[in-house]
Formats: sequence, C-alpha cells, structure tokens
Amino acid sequence: MAAGRTGPRLRVGVISAGRVGAVLGAALRRAGHQVSAVSAVSEASLRRAEELLPGVAVLPPDEVARQADLVLLAVPDDAIAGLVRGLVATDSLRGGQILVHTSGAHGVDVLAAATEIDVLPLALHPAMTFTGRAEDVERLATACMAVTASTSDDAGWHVAEALALELGMEPVRVPEESRGLYHAALSHGANHLITLVNECAELLRGAGIEVPERVMAPILSASLDNALRLGDRAITGPVMRGDAGTVRAHLAALSDANPEIVPSYRELAKRTAERAEDAGILRADGAEAVREALGEQPS
Repeated sequence: MAAGRTGPRLRVGVISAGRVGAVLGAALRRAGHQVSAVSAVSEASLRRAEELLPGVAVLPPDEVARQADLVLLAVPDDAIAGLVRGLVATDSLRGGQILVHTSGAHGVDVLAAATEIDVLPLALHPAMTFTGRAEDVERLATACMAVTASTSDDAGWHVAEALALELGMEPVRVPEESRGLYHAALSHGANHLITLVNECAELLRGAGIEVPERVMAPILSASLDNALRLGDRAITGPVMRGDAGTVRAHLAALSDANPEIVPSYRELAKRTAERAEDAGILRADGAEAVREALGEQPS
C-alpha cells in the first residue's frame, strides 16, 4: 500500500470505540478508507462511535474482524494478546489481513497468535493524548506515530509508515525491544506532567488564587518550550541558583498546605539539582547546599 490517497482503499474494523480507536477510525475514514464496523459496549464508547463514526455498524469484535482488511485493536495493553488468541480461535482473522494495535508498551510480539495464520502484524502508537472528541482528529497532524513491524519484514515497516503518513503523522521507527522504554519515557513525561500541573493548581487555590490556570499557563508553557529547545540549560529557580534557604521555605509551606506533595517535591528538586550540576549551571557547593536542605547528608 502506498502513502497518500493513491493506494488501494481498505475496509477497516475498529475494536473498540475508546478515545483512541474512535479517533483513529475517523482519521482513516477521512483518509479515504472505509470503516466497515466498530465494536462498542459502554455508553461512552457508543456515543463516540455515533459522533465520530456516524453510520458505521456497531458489531461484536469477532464480526468486526471478519469483514475487515485492516483490524484496528484499540484495547487496554493487557487485553491485546488474549483478544488476538480469541479472534484466531473463532476464525475471525484470515491470512492477508493487516492487524494493528495502538499500545505504546507493546511491539508486534503480542500479536504472535495472528502471525501464525499469515496476518500482517503492526504496532502503531500515536504519541499524543486523546480526549475522544473530533478535535483529536485534527491534532494527529501535529504528532508522531511510533511504528513497529517484524524485524525481517521490510514490507510491514513500509505499510506501517504509509498508514501513519495517510493520517498526516510523522512515522518514527521504534524497534520491538525498545517499545517498553519508549512508552515509559512518554508516560513519565505526559502523565506525570498532568499530575504536577494539577497539584500546582491546587496549591495556588490554597494560596488564594481564584483562577490558577491563568497564572500557570504562561510560565508552564514557557518552561515546556524552553525545555524542548534548550534541554537542561532551561532549568531556572532556586535549585538552579543553589538557594537552599528558599528550598527549605518551600518544604515548610508545602508541609503546612499539603504534606502529601512533599515527597514528590523533594525527589524532583533532587533530580533537578543533579541535572543542573551535570549541565554545569549549578556549582558543586550550591548542589550540596540544596541536598542538605532537602534532608540529604552531604557527600
């Protein structure tokens, strides 16, 4: 299959209409493919199917797979292998089909049961967060797609990359053995960033700031932009300056406001000091003072 709209159109079956599945189904449909069926059980998934894939038949997973050329598995990571075994056992898959899962944590090994019947296995993980709404389809064009195929299957890699390009995404090859680290890295950044931002908002509300989002947005946006452009050279604040007194004051304020946040502040401040020292923007004596303020013994 070639990238762009010149290749053969595929009948796509989506299992299931979660946030990712419904959006990717809609994007494939917009690229010219035919979404023939989708599976959906919960009220939320049924609503997403209706909104993003109007007119598409809602069927059980085995029936979705049987009528598709490309079967898209957008199910939880731990459910993939069992689902594939079930589809194979019920003769719902056939040789020549393309079987794609959207898990970031897995490569194609998790699809092994299907490869035994000559199904083409692909792992396509969109490196973005999903709300399950129509705007996600547009956001795909700004994101990368982590693609993995069987090591010895050049055709598989090309099909995976072509699918990503059809969605307007930039394909990035991730070897099978690196999928776990790839996913851990993105989860550490994206998921923990959300926790950090929301804890920041709660603390600002406790400080009497009625609209913390307005205060946070410029400084957090600038910090993210600087970090992406400058790496560790973008570190600012009391840790970078070796301002141990301010670090102690922070710990005292956090202990009064929300003691549960103190351990994460300590650990992040420690890592920030280590990275700032390694980058040459924090002197050794300043790093030592910060570590003492954080409750560590001097080295």
